[in-house]
Amino acid sequence: MDIRIEKTERAIRTAFLALRAQKPLEKITVKELCAAAYINKSTFYAHYEDLFALSDTLEREAVDAILQDIGEAGTYSLDTPEAFARALCISFHAHLPTINVLFSGKAQNRLADRLETGIKAHIFAVYPAWRQDPVMQIALSYSIHGAYWAYTKNQNVDEAQLLDVIGQLAGALRALY
Repeated sequence: MDIRIEKTERAIRTAFLALRAQKPLEKITVKELCAAAYINKSTFYAHYEDLFALSDTLEREAVDAILQDIGEAGTYSLDTPEAFARALCISFHAHLPTINVLFSGKAQNRLADRLETGIKAHIFAVYPAWRQDPVMQIALSYSIHGAYWAYTKNQNVDEAQLLDVIGQLAGALRALY
């Protein structure tokens, strides 16, 4: 990729994240983003359709990074749901600064929903029969959303203890698998 395009893309993303850390997406304008990134509007529109497309791209990339972490940890296997839940929470923690900016306020639910979609797609590719199994659908939704919300709502607790409890809860679901 051309270095000028990379620099422009980095400037747009950096400026957007800085603005998004200060206010909701709906309050950001293309004009102020362009001023912060030192680009003109036509340059922005050459890269993105609008601010929502930019936000969507960054959100997708954040979710993909979390899913990649889980995959690299080898924990998509539901033979060890404790390890899966721990890897999910550890990945949340690793990406927390970006998550807190992109998925703050009304956008908070989107992260768990996107994670659920991505994780289920991977698991159902390995275990296709589970796609039609309502028990598995419910157990997976509960595991993913439960781990996410337990982690985000209890960040003031000792991390080792938090991961241990979330892991134990996920392990208790093993009987359903």
